[in-house]
Amino acid sequence: MKGIVIEKDDGGYRAGLREIDEERLTDGDVLVRVAYSSLNYKDALAITGKGPVVRRFPMVPGIDLAGTVEQSFDPGFKPGDPVLLNGWGVGETHWGGLAGKARLHGEWLQPLPQELTARQAMIIGTAGYTAMLAIMALEHHGITPESGDVLVTGAGGGVGGFAIRLLSRLGYRVIAATGRFDQDDYMKGIGAAEIIGRHELAKPGKPLMKERWAGAIDALGSHTLANICASIRHGGAVAACGLAQGMDFPATVVPFILRGITLAGIDSAMRPMSDRLKAWQRLAKLLKAEDLEAIGHDIGLEEAIAAADMLLAGHVRGRLVVNITGGQGAMP
Repeated sequence: MKGIVIEKDDGGYRAGLREIDEERLTDGDVLVRVAYSSLNYKDALAITGKGPVVRRFPMVPGIDLAGTVEQSFDPGFKPGDPVLLNGWGVGETHWGGLAGKARLHGEWLQPLPQELTARQAMIIGTAGYTAMLAIMALEHHGITPESGDVLVTGAGGGVGGFAIRLLSRLGYRVIAATGRFDQDDYMKGIGAAEIIGRHELAKPGKPLMKERWAGAIDALGSHTLANICASIRHGGAVAACGLAQGMDFPATVVPFILRGITLAGIDSAMRPMSDRLKAWQRLAKLLKAEDLEAIGHDIGLEEAIAAADMLLAGHVRGRLVVNITGGQGAMP
């Protein structure tokens, strides 16, 4: 089978498409034949070596996968079962989804929702799943459509796109923050009521600013997240799920103690299975086939390495779905 393998040795850090012997697959009690994976921001960091994602070498990247059980020693799964996986350290410490097969622990797998195909599940992938977890966090803290506008940063990316579409489906008025104004029609098409420039939030700001939004989903971190917190309405909430601008948080406690806002961190990789199942059940019900086609773009496994650089450079709109079994697509 073919797969992307990341290696690090005296010759440096490199990723390449390789022939992989099934015997080399990492340990696990369920063998899955992978049909589709996806290319996430974390995968792009791993493939390019621009972030300390991979912790064991050699490594097959790919934090998402969907496919069919080929062999199982876990009583919860049998050959032929359609399954999906997000996170659990796969693609970081355990060989992941950007290969023809993956050997995994059954406790990491969940059944593919009946409403979704394997390809549709990978259009959603960690991006859509993370967006749903972020929305659930806002709901948990009492943010409803009646509370007011909700801001979504990184609106041109996978998490941002799904957050806009899902929030819109749930009745929220969504404000999209982006630096890609050539994508206005796309963002309005998936549900954004208003679009603002990301530059409004990207520079150092004041500890407390004008109240603008009831809630926010932020994929950028750094000054953007600090400025969002300073601008959230009294009693509002922010779900932080990314660090595309930086991992620093140059903020003060002022908005937390004067406005009583909540900052909720969204960890998708090690989330309990009960939360995963709830999130995926809602995703399967809320998202329509046309939503997924508007956000997803297919590429072949052989295109994933080049696509990683494009994704990090901000030149990819929506989601890249990697067809493991063959076939090429057109880069968005």
